[in-house]
Amino acid sequence: MRILAPLCCAAIAMSLAACSKTAPSGPAPTSDTHATGPVRYLPEFTASGELVLPKNFERWVYVGSPLTPNALNNGKANFPEFHNVYIEPVSYDIYKKTGTFPEGTIMFKELQLTLPQQFPDGSRTEPSGRGYFPGALNGADVSVKDSKRFPETHGWGFFNFNHSEPKAPTGKLKPAADCADCHTANAKTDMVWTQFYPRLQH
Repeated sequence: MRILAPLCCAAIAMSLAACSKTAPSGPAPTSDTHATGPVRYLPEFTASGELVLPKNFERWVYVGSPLTPNALNNGKANFPEFHNVYIEPVSYDIYKKTGTFPEGTIMFKELQLTLPQQFPDGSRTEPSGRGYFPGALNGADVSVKDSKRFPETHGWGFFNFNHSEPKAPTGKLKPAADCADCHTANAKTDMVWTQFYPRLQH
């Protein structure tokens, strides 16, 4: 036994050493995290200046869903869908601390149609009651804060990724008259409709 015991110990030691070389040390970090905390997702542009559809926006901070249905706007609402609005999480944290949207902030607005109407005002009845209920997705609009790139529209650029599904992989910059002018005249805080989003109010 005095001879075998050292051999057994040596075998165990060799086995543990082999395991330490092959066993994973832990889960690999995801693309949007870092050992020191979350990594900020910044806008990506093509060589021609189109915005690349932001990745994983559905994991961002949700701030609200305004709705202006066709039936309440003479059948021709400018925005007949739910606007499910998200903000990039690290930009949100900076805004909450400073009261200022940092350069590179992305606001993502996913468009979602209402279910077909049953009444003249566009509403319908579901188990929860009468109202307006989200239906099919219908593309997206995205705004980006970049004062150097968009000086003529108060530092924000506005992009569309189709008013249909699937969303386009890239979006073209929209003319000021399509978006920026209305934001300039009516949005409460730095071109953002913070008056509609309690999470963005100070």
